[in-house]
Amino acid sequence: MDADVARSDTTLITVIPGDGIGPEVVTSAQRIVEASGAAIKWEECEAGAEVFKKGLPSGVPTETIESISRTRIVLKGPLETPVGFGEKSANVTLRKLFETYANIRPARELPGVTTPYSGRGIDLVVVRENVEDLYAGIEYMQTPGVAQALKIISRKGCEKIVRTAFELALAEGREKVHCATKANIMKFTEGMLKRVFEEVAREYPDIEANHIIVDNCAHQLVKRPEQFDVIVTTNMNGDILSDESSALVGGLGFAPSANIGNEVAIFEAVHGSAPKYAGKDVINPTALILTAVMMLRHIGEFDAAADVEHAVLVTLESGVRTGDIAGYDKGAATTAYTDAIIGNLGKRSEKWKVRDYKPLRLPHLGTDIDFVKPKTRAVVGLDVFVESPLPPAELGASLMDLTRDSRLSLKMIGNRGTKVFPPTGAITDVADHYRCRFVIREKPGDLSDDEVHELLQRISLQHRWMHIEKLLEFDDELGFTRDQGEN
Repeated sequence: MDADVARSDTTLITVIPGDGIGPEVVTSAQRIVEASGAAIKWEECEAGAEVFKKGLPSGVPTETIESISRTRIVLKGPLETPVGFGEKSANVTLRKLFETYANIRPARELPGVTTPYSGRGIDLVVVRENVEDLYAGIEYMQTPGVAQALKIISRKGCEKIVRTAFELALAEGREKVHCATKANIMKFTEGMLKRVFEEVAREYPDIEANHIIVDNCAHQLVKRPEQFDVIVTTNMNGDILSDESSALVGGLGFAPSANIGNEVAIFEAVHGSAPKYAGKDVINPTALILTAVMMLRHIGEFDAAADVEHAVLVTLESGVRTGDIAGYDKGAATTAYTDAIIGNLGKRSEKWKVRDYKPLRLPHLGTDIDFVKPKTRAVVGLDVFVESPLPPAELGASLMDLTRDSRLSLKMIGNRGTKVFPPTGAITDVADHYRCRFVIREKPGDLSDDEVHELLQRISLQHRWMHIEKLLEFDDELGFTRDQGEN
């Protein structure tokens, strides 16, 4: 929570029980929070499966949105999401509606939870950008057999998540931040996060800053996870790395998370709704209990948060475990496990420590929509995406003929990111989805929209096009990539 945010005696929190096991784990967390003495009042709302069944495509009713707008704090159970069809994820919808741009996912070794990594002191946090990247969910069928997804990365989004990662390190007394990207392949999108990370790191000289290629990060998490403190990364990478991290310390049953924004914070466990266990009083609520601990710290209830975290450690240390750890024939019921934690409030473990947390200072950047302002810009060409059953050579000959007296010339044709015309001598399979790159014949130049329209009209005489991209230069730097094999 920002240090300058005032808090009333009682904090009103929107609680969404969720689907499947959601009501059970949420109730467990609520009971423990109430027993800790934290000054909290709940306002219950709904989202997810039952809302979808009522015919609301977003899965999030107006009443829930209004409640969150009032309270600004949410404790949420898991929500079911249709897979591969139908509506968007209500989980993602909530995160994006309230610009909760930072997904914070801790993973630490816990007593009594035996894994191949036990005793190695794993205690790390994945800070995942939460609203951009492929999770923008912008997809198109460009031909009947070729789908496209847009990977949206903004300069402002990168700066917000990077600054949050460094501030988190300060708030939790951590010493290192790794930035995990695929910048070696995706120079502009993933590369933007790397560049911003390296710029911002200079403002935090007391924190060790390292860039790491994301596949190596995944490798190193398995090989030597104790080397990591904070890992900041893009949305898709963060989703994968945080699930991997939780597996190192016992699985999703022990994986809390927080979705943090400057205005709203949504607290939820990483795990799903697990409907086959719903209503059986067997599920492990630890993830949501530790999520509630993160919530308590966010609203300034540091003492209550420490009490609850210590009580969880003491309970696990004493041998009380749920069925996912001890076996469902002899593990503690969800309610009994909750009772044990409540009974251990006020106790402290001598072996297992709780960090000394400070308030998290969130970044407040400028509000300009055009966040980056280049000095110069020019349109130097056009990529036209064409659906065609023709082989590359025939398509290339046709396009060259159609644009022979145009200001634009065909530079190359790519297919799935590889140059296929003019021929390179390589052996490449092709789909009916071609990217045809046209550039201005004379330099310098700036392509007008009238010239774009004329080019599309010429192409339309013989071919079906479905998408265009202007080839831009900003401050004399190329704003587009070349295909494999293109010079």
